[in-house]
Amino acid sequence: MSMANQTTVTKFIFLGLPSDPQLQTFLFLVFLVIYLTTLGGNVSIMLVRRADPHLGTPMYFLLSHLSFSDICFCSMLETLLSERKTISVSSCFAQMFFRLLSGCSEVFILSAMAYDRYAAICNPLHYMRTMSKRVCSQLVAGAWLIGSLYALINTLPLSALHLCGPNTINHFSCELPSLVALSCSETFTSDMVFLTSALMIGLVSFSLTLDSYIHILTTILRIRSAEGRHKAFSTCSSHLIVVGLFYGTGLFRYFRPNSASSVVLDGLVSIQYSILTPMLNPLIYSLKNKEVKAVLRRLLGVKNHSAPK
Repeated sequence: MSMANQTTVTKFIFLGLPSDPQLQTFLFLVFLVIYLTTLGGNVSIMLVRRADPHLGTPMYFLLSHLSFSDICFCSMLETLLSERKTISVSSCFAQMFFRLLSGCSEVFILSAMAYDRYAAICNPLHYMRTMSKRVCSQLVAGAWLIGSLYALINTLPLSALHLCGPNTINHFSCELPSLVALSCSETFTSDMVFLTSALMIGLVSFSLTLDSYIHILTTILRIRSAEGRHKAFSTCSSHLIVVGLFYGTGLFRYFRPNSASSVVLDGLVSIQYSILTPMLNPLIYSLKNKEVKAVLRRLLGVKNHSAPK
């Protein structure tokens, strides 16, 4: 039986934003600035890598894929920037699929970046062999493949649910918890598939990242000079900040108790990991990376005033 015969709902209405026209105009401008900043920042990271051959290292290869994932992940801003706050059921499911795909891929790209930092700090003499182009390509391909499977196994059970109303979503995008809450049929299968797959994905990716940083921390503590420890830690500090932002807000959104449910709180947390985190990622990496800043200045035609005359 097709999805159209299983449901009486043909579209969803987003209620995550206030109905006040003046406030909507203000929020439209705010989200437009955020979206343009996110798009510009992440595209700049991708262009910077291609513009300078010195940035053709594994770290920047992975960073460019993280930027691409962030661009995909914040694509839901199209809803925030449109006048109509409605979406068809099929489009809603498609939006959720690609959000799950890009979100899952991002956590494994972050794990690959943690492994890259492990190879650079703990085994620097064999770094280029450990992180060869073939290995980097396999890590990225694996991240997107796992993301595709994760999105597929969570979207298929949801498409079988009977959505008979209401058709209002107390949010500003299509996310799995919000859609499951609208089902009139049993959601046990969908809930269990999501819980099991999310726990497996979360535990595997987080364990890989944690294991890399345990070895990194052990290596850094063995460095005798304070300057050496600071230099080693600075190479992975940006990645640690990004990991903390992404995991912290994502876990809170999906795994907190139902008793702590709050439309306003859910909205703020989702804005953090769906909008602000993709915007902050390129800023964090560019502000803390001298090479990226130098290439950006050269591309923009800005002179380096700190350089000696």
